[in-house]
Amino acid sequence: MALIPYEPFRRLEHMRRDLDRFFHDLPLFNQELNIPRVDVYETDTEVIASCELPGLEKKEDVDIDVQEQQLTISGVINRVQEVQEEHMYRKERFSGRFQRTVPLPAPVSAEGTKATYKQGILEIRMPKQERTNRKRIDVEFH
Repeated sequence: MALIPYEPFRRLEHMRRDLDRFFHDLPLFNQELNIPRVDVYETDTEVIASCELPGLEKKEDVDIDVQEQQLTISGVINRVQEVQEEHMYRKERFSGRFQRTVPLPAPVSAEGTKATYKQGILEIRMPKQERTNRKRIDVEFH
């Protein structure tokens, strides 16, 4: 019979995963917690984040903060009320303040980061940090 190592927090991890799945499947929470929606991928030289942000009117409405392995996007989307609130039948389009922090797959540099906004998509291109050349140090035994 094989011995299985005791992991006291295994059940907590399963509970957390179940709760995440539960809240992700609820339409209200899925829309509210993931504003803006972000796709992150990497190439050999950079990490690229594409964000759905329809309704931005000017560049002052969005702030981008790049740290070593973290990207934070925040801002505000203002929508002009075309219809009075009491006549509104359904309201699904987001408006108001938003903030989203996503982990990045590799360390990036804020220097050289470029952001473009076109047709409701904000694309952020972040150059990867140069890996420091590691040198193996030999230990001298006496």
